[in-house]
Amino acid sequence: VISGESLKEGIYRVDEMVEKPAPEDAPSNLAIIGRYILTPDIFDIIADTEPGANGEIQLTDALQTQARQGCVMAYKFKGRRFDCGSVPGFVEATNYVYEHHYTDK
Repeated sequence: VISGESLKEGIYRVDEMVEKPAPEDAPSNLAIIGRYILTPDIFDIIADTEPGANGEIQLTDALQTQARQGCVMAYKFKGRRFDCGSVPGFVEATNYVYEHHYTDK
């Protein structure tokens, strides 16, 4: 989830990124869907990033460092988003696709 400054319709300069926050701790309702266009300097930032959760280097941590430098932008997509990382979210997505796109009903 991000927070940031709205620069124009649907474009944000990101100043904070939080990986899977509790709803009450989320800085906004703008979720990260995991699609990035990265600049080459991210590799140096990743090299300097300490391991985080589960002893792994997290891309979100590197992007947070880059955001503090004012270099991360976000685009707010239009449309419906589903959290397919949970069983209820996956079922909701499956049902939505069936109801809206399955033609052999």
